[in-house]
Amino acid sequence: MKEFSYLRASSADQAREAAARQGAMVIAGGTTLLDLAKCGIAAPETVVDITFLSGLDAISSTETGVTIGALAKMSEVAEHRVIREAFPAISQSLSLAASAQLRNMATIGGNLLQRTRCAYFRDPAVFKACNKREPGSGCSAIGGMTRNHAVLGTSEHCIAVNPGDLAVALVAFDAVIHLGVRQIAVDDFFLAPGNTPQLEHEIERGELITAIFIPASQAARRSIYLKVRDRQSYEFATASAAVGLELEEDGKTIRDLRVALGGVATKPWRARAVERALIGKTVEAAAIAKASVLAIEGAIDHGANRYKIDLAPRVVARAIQRLGGLA
Repeated sequence: MKEFSYLRASSADQAREAAARQGAMVIAGGTTLLDLAKCGIAAPETVVDITFLSGLDAISSTETGVTIGALAKMSEVAEHRVIREAFPAISQSLSLAASAQLRNMATIGGNLLQRTRCAYFRDPAVFKACNKREPGSGCSAIGGMTRNHAVLGTSEHCIAVNPGDLAVALVAFDAVIHLGVRQIAVDDFFLAPGNTPQLEHEIERGELITAIFIPASQAARRSIYLKVRDRQSYEFATASAAVGLELEEDGKTIRDLRVALGGVATKPWRARAVERALIGKTVEAAAIAKASVLAIEGAIDHGANRYKIDLAPRVVARAIQRLGGLA
């Protein structure tokens, strides 16, 4: 790691001004920035510490939804009573992420800004070609070991999977990211690689995530985050699904459905085709299984990650069936 200067911001305005300078990077929990610096990917000239900014760790709720401060810790949000009761998929997505030690350190804002765990991206000493690190250099993953890579939202320039759990649940329930002077829908905050894989988030230099608002809904209240991974704990998803379900008064007909996928795409992936196919239908295993296949419309595999095309619909179907009382 190269030497850098350190600034402890005393206000959000000071943090924004400092972060806007060339070579500056923001640190809060620090778990992602320190990893990237040790990998030789991040080399900040100035580290702007926002850890001690007051008021940005609050969690507040009203009838319309919940607002989570960007500096709230993952563990605090996961265990918060309102989150557990009104947004169980949010709580579950956090509890199933990382380790207990990391959840006690990592902030919500930092979690959303974490970068891909693609081995080709994170090992610049061995793999020189990575369009995320050096635009135009190529993608070492294409034609390489692809088991953990994306099948949705890819381009000829990048197939790296988004590693988030919380982000998937936020996309399912139409959360809004507060960036100080502007707000942006969480689905628009995460960017597919396209021709610019180095750009992963819709955030400008000098902007800070200050809070996340999640609208209240019956679908959010009856929700689940289902995560399939290679080992039981401390592992990223091979496929995951955040699903929310609201039924009509008859207890059988789907009034509202929210579905988002993780572990299979270059960004948290909203499966709106599944939602459209099932809203107004009766909760029934065969119909759910058929509609869940729509979750991977347009998927492209690169050999070893072909299994995700088969796995993802099964995860979606299982989550819907559990909420509907079929499993």
